[in-house]
This record gives sequence, structure tokens and C-alpha cells, in this order.
Amino acid sequence: MKLSYLAAAVSVAMAPAWAASSFVVKDIRVEGVQRTEPGTVFNYLPIKVGDTFTDARAEASIKALFATGFFNDVRIEHEGDVLIVSVAERPVVAELIINGSKEFDKDQLKKALKENGLAESRIFDRALLDLATQELKRQYYSRGKYSVEVNTKVTPLERNRVAITFDINEGAAARIKSIRIVGNRDFEEKELLKEFSLSTGGWLSWFTKDDQYSKPKLSGDLEKLRAFYLNQGYFEFSIDSTQVSISPDKQDMFLTVNITEGAKYTVSDVKLAGDLIVPEPEMRDLLQIKTGDIFTRDKVNGSVSALSERLGQEGYAFANINVAPQLDRDKQQVAFTFFVDPGKRSYVRRINIVGNTRTRDEVIRREMRQVEGGWYDSAKIKRSKERVDLLGYFTDVNVETPPVPDTADQVDVNFSVKEKPTGNVTLGAGYAQNEGLILSAGISQSNFFGSGKAVSASFNTSKLNRYLNLSFTDPYFTIDGVSLGYDIYTRRYTPNNIDRYNYQTDTSGFAVRFGVPITEYDTVNFSLGAEHNKVEVFEDSPIRYRDFVRDFGKSNLTWLARAGWARDTRDSALWPTQGRVMRVNTEFGLPGGDIEYGKFVHAQQWFFPLSKTFTLALSGELSFVQPYGSTEKMPFYQNFFLGGIGSLRGFETGTIGPKDENGDAYGGTRRAVASAELLFPFPGMKDDKTIRASAFVDAGTLWGGEIKTGASDEIRYSAGAALTWLSPIGPMKFSLAYPLRKKEDDKLQRFQFTLGTTF
Repeated sequence: MKLSYLAAAVSVAMAPAWAASSFVVKDIRVEGVQRTEPGTVFNYLPIKVGDTFTDARAEASIKALFATGFFNDVRIEHEGDVLIVSVAERPVVAELIINGSKEFDKDQLKKALKENGLAESRIFDRALLDLATQELKRQYYSRGKYSVEVNTKVTPLERNRVAITFDINEGAAARIKSIRIVGNRDFEEKELLKEFSLSTGGWLSWFTKDDQYSKPKLSGDLEKLRAFYLNQGYFEFSIDSTQVSISPDKQDMFLTVNITEGAKYTVSDVKLAGDLIVPEPEMRDLLQIKTGDIFTRDKVNGSVSALSERLGQEGYAFANINVAPQLDRDKQQVAFTFFVDPGKRSYVRRINIVGNTRTRDEVIRREMRQVEGGWYDSAKIKRSKERVDLLGYFTDVNVETPPVPDTADQVDVNFSVKEKPTGNVTLGAGYAQNEGLILSAGISQSNFFGSGKAVSASFNTSKLNRYLNLSFTDPYFTIDGVSLGYDIYTRRYTPNNIDRYNYQTDTSGFAVRFGVPITEYDTVNFSLGAEHNKVEVFEDSPIRYRDFVRDFGKSNLTWLARAGWARDTRDSALWPTQGRVMRVNTEFGLPGGDIEYGKFVHAQQWFFPLSKTFTLALSGELSFVQPYGSTEKMPFYQNFFLGGIGSLRGFETGTIGPKDENGDAYGGTRRAVASAELLFPFPGMKDDKTIRASAFVDAGTLWGGEIKTGASDEIRYSAGAALTWLSPIGPMKFSLAYPLRKKEDDKLQRFQFTLGTTF
């Protein structure tokens, strides 16, 4: 373009007509345009009708038209007092054709080309084509395909357009043949390579592609290596260099990382200095690194975060914590001084919410724990974000706290949300080992007209269960967050369809629910309702079932009251690594109904992070049910059962405990279950958050009821391995268990699984 402009500029300077005299332009004529409107040329042309034509204006006009990028050539002439602008348009890209792309979707490659200036309907530029070709190669290099070949062809079309064809020969992906770490002294190379996501390949590399070189992955691995050493006390650790080489046939990659470990340091002293707004003993308790500890970078950073968070709770939005280390290389010790500069205390001027096109502002604002006009509190702002996120109405929730311009003590809290569809019409199918094929359908709206209220209707059927449920929930029936809900349901339970017991129950009921928040993490729930049960028994039904029908009749009405307490402090509902969840639920068949009983279930689960890789999960449940009043014995369908993937793995579902004359489990009125599980990434897929493996030990016992046994008489143990996978077709759970304690008449089921999906 610069050469064309220079030639045009020279022609302007040498034009005798321009040098001879100036004139007043009476008219302007544009020639040579095919796609471009003449008005576009007039808009960019600095000469207008009525202006005096001069050499300087002619040169400025040529510069302006060339600067648009629309033209290959620009000429300015005149006939008398009529100015003639002749242009040769640059061709436009009419079509982009990509052949041979298998590694990438064609639309993905076209998006990359567009970001580099080459796209359909844009002006064609040969220089941009060369850049686009290099960008395509970079895309393939990121997948380890260094032998990729990209050939381009430009085909002229009518009306000054072109079609651009990219013929891609992807070639084979280069595989990492070796990764070497040079300079390690205290750790073996194989231990250090465990920190890398890149590897020389394994039996799952076809899926994880961890043996394909990627520069971003290598950068991440080097940072993991640095973090490993800094968290082991090696304060002066450094990565000196990295070399990446490729074989001549571009099929094999060789990585070498040169490091210097340095000495291992311990912490000799930890001091606090500066303006300590919070009492020093309280701030010292927040320090995660202590005198005598091995130096750990994560603990230093965690201390800074904890101090900043604590000052933020006092309103100091812009507190600054600087850490100054003092090294004693002779003693291999390091002392840290945390300099605290709280800045000026701030308060919140305004809370702004953007992005909620459907959800009403009040639905979001009622989750706020920070208030306008109050002192800035980082903990309340963080909790506000968590509560908005937990609504489930948004795919993304972001919070910013910019200072208010021209003030020193005010901030705004800006919530930016991105809404997602909250209504669903679903059909579902799945398979459970103890229930067979499961079909479901439902319609729900969890944010009805943006009000935050939820309505749903669902249907589910399997060989064992069939139910229909209608539900409504108002999470803020009162301004204090008391929820109100209604349920109407009908359910049929047919265990004989899975070769268990020959009877059938039909249950219909309704309930009114209340939820009362006690703290940020605790909720108490109440429910009142009624259930009508119809029990159908047959000649081959167990005697106790026929006795129940004889004593209580085929149908009975139960007035139900339920109460529960739930506390959840887990860091994630999907893959928790720390925290606990506790649930206490009670259920009563009230006087006035045909059946009177009380049921209690207490379940807890704890998660303890053992390392970045391993998490220990401990869980336990204690349950009992007891008749009272006029009901002398429990309805058999209210008994607890034990066994299966949900309670005691390795034993067939619902078969553990006292048994009748046919060897079928009675169930019991008392149940205790415990489990210890070591959770870890699936081997070869440590960075994949959709799949997790575990090793477990389960224990459980069932007692009480018509057959009197003790808890220790029926206790069972099992151990094994499990796998949970959030697959593209739905969640899957598999377990392989070996019973450690069993009885001769126990029904075993070592391999168990559940899976399902929606479509």
C-alpha cells in the first residue's frame, strides 16, 4: 500500500494541469467503483464542491482514500472545473473454504482467522492472508502437530470478489519422548514429574493427550514445579532454563528443564509491623506460618490473604500487606516481617446490579449481606456473591469494588450477572442396578417470571418405583428468608418386579413445607401433610405382610409432621475437598391417623484435605423408627433396609439384616452405617474434574423390629474401589467391593453401578 501511495503522490506532484492553475470545483465525479457506494468516497474525500482545487488538496485526497484500505489505485483528474476521482477497488473476500481439518471444527478456525483480519465480506489483503496462514499453523502447533502443512489458493470471482481456499494436511501429532529435569539433588526425577500434566504417555494418553506438547501446559507445569519446591522450604529455588527440541521428522519432542534447588530454609522469626488496626494477638492467630516451620510459600500467601480479609471486615477495602524476608544463608533461615498498611476505612456508597434481564433486582438484592451506606466488609461481600451464585439462575457472577471517583473513603459494589435459562422441559432415561430402566419426564421453572419462586411437575417410572409429583416453593415467603412450599404426590412401589417381595403399595399425599434460616449455613425445615396408603398383598406374600393387612386394613391414613436441621460448609457440592454436611430429620405419624410412629435420621459427612491430590471423606448415619400410641408394631414398609451402592457396597440392595423363613430381609427399626473413603483423581487424569476414583471401607448394621437381634449380630463390613464420572451422557457411579464380614445367607453383589442421563 505504501508503494501505491508513493506512486500516486508522485503523479500528483508531476501533473501539469494541477501545477498550471487552481480552480473552484463545480462538480465531483467518481469512476471505477463496483461495490463501494460513491457516497462512501465523498465522505472520505477532503475536497467538496465549492472548494478551490490545489496540489496540496489533491495530495491530501489521495492519502485519505488510500487510508481507507478499500482501493488498490487512486487517480485524480479534472475536466474543466469538474473533478474526476478514478479508483481501482481491492477485491472482497466472498468465501473462505477450509479443507482437511479434522483436529479443529471449521467454525473454530474461521473464528481464529477473523480475529486476524481475514473473514468473509472483508477487503482482501495478501499480507493478512500470510498472517492468517501462520495463525492456522499456530493453532495446530498448540495440539502438537508440528508437521502441519497449510496451502492457500486465491480464486477470482465476478464483481471483483475472491474465494480463498485453505488446504490443510494436518500430519501426525508430535509425541513427547522424554522429559528430563537436570539439577535436582534432594528429589528424584520421577517424583518431580508427578507435578507435571505433560508426560511421555500412558495407557490413557489417547484420551487425555498428555503426551502432546503444549507451550501453555509447559508453563503451567513449570509453575507447579516452582510451587512444589517453594512449599518444601527451598526459598532460593530457580528454573534456569528450558529446552524444547523436536526430531527432524517432527514426530518426537524432547523437553529438558534445568533447575537450581538451593538450600532448604526454616522460619527463624515472624513479625508484624505497621498500623495494626486489629489487636496484634488476633492478627497473629491469622498467620499460617510460624517460627520453626519449614518455609512454605502457600502459608506466606495464605497469611497475607487472611490479614487482608480480616482488615476488609473492618472496612479497610484497600489494605496493603507487604512481606519482607530476611535471609541468613549461613544458618539457612529466613525471617518474615508483615508490614500492615490498612489505608483509609471505606464504606459502600451504592450496590449496582447489571446483566439481570429476567430476574428482578429484589430477588438478587435480598441475598445481599453487605448493605448500602454501611462500612465495607469483604466477608459480607464474599458471602453475598456466594448466595447469588447458589440461586442457580446465573452462569456467571462477578463482583468488583471500585473506589468512587474524587473520594478517599467510598467504594461501589458492582455485581455483574449472566443469566441462564431457568425453565426446563425434560425427558430422561437411566438405569439403576436395583431398579432397572428408569424413565422420567418433567417441566419446571425455578425462577418463575423472574420472581425467584419455583414450580415443577415431574414423573418417574421404573420396575420398582413410579411417582408423580407437583411442587411449588417460595424461598422468601417472608422478608427474613422463611420459605414456603407445597407438594402433591402419588407413588407406587412394586418390589416383586425385581424378585424381592410380592406386595404393592400405592401412596398419595400432600405436604406444606417451611424453611427457616438460622445462620448463613444452617436451615431448619418443617413440614405438615397427610398420606394415604393402600397395601395389596397376595397368597405368596410373606406372612407378616398379610398380618399387617389383617390388623390395619388394606388402606390407612397417616397425618405426617416432619422437622429437620441441615448445615453445609463444604467448599463444593460437586467435588468437595473440605468442610462438612450434616442433616438431622425427624418424621412423626401424628395421633388421629391410622398409624402412629416416630422416625429419626442423623447423617454427617466430613471432608479433610490430605494433600492437593487426596481427600479423606468420613460419613456416618444413625436412624431409628418406633411405633407409639395405638400402633403396636411398625408398618413393614416403614422399616429401614441395608445393602447396596447407597449404604453398604458389596451386598445386594436391601438384603442385609434379619430374614424370614424364605430368606427375605425383614428390615429393621434401627440402622447404623459408617464409611471411610480416600478420594483421588483417576490415574492418568489428575487434572480432569469430571472423574474421581476412591478406595473405601463400609460398615453397617440393622437390627430391631419383629426379630429381636443385637446391633453387633448383624454388622457387616466391606472394602473396595469406586469411580464417579460426570460423563457427557450423564452421571455414572461404579463400585467393586469385597465383603470382609458376611453371613452364609447374605446375598452378595460385588460389582454395582448406577447411571443416567437426560435428552
